[in-house]
Amino acid sequence: MGATKEQLFTDHQTRLAAYAKALAHPARIAILQQLSKLDSCVCGDLVTDIGLAQATVSQHLKELKKAGLIQGTIEGVRVCYCINPEALTLLKKELNLLFDSLQSCASDECC
Repeated sequence: MGATKEQLFTDHQTRLAAYAKALAHPARIAILQQLSKLDSCVCGDLVTDIGLAQATVSQHLKELKKAGLIQGTIEGVRVCYCINPEALTLLKKELNLLFDSLQSCASDECC
């Protein structure tokens, strides 16, 4: 039986790809930057701050949460979001590992 796609890639590669996918939209970068300024945030505040429709912001929040980059708590009818500090630390580590592994090709001697 052949290998599944998951078996072809390391955990590091899979995790980094999930983070990259979540970060691959400028609205999500803006949301993370806005959340970093606050301890927590209500989705409605993000709509005002980011300038996108409620449904659009909610979809971006869903993708960031799915990747684990943010976490949310329900307070009545509101959901407060904040950056997941453990995920941020892991993202930094994963990116450093990637860039360190690519460093050998950053010289003038490569290709």
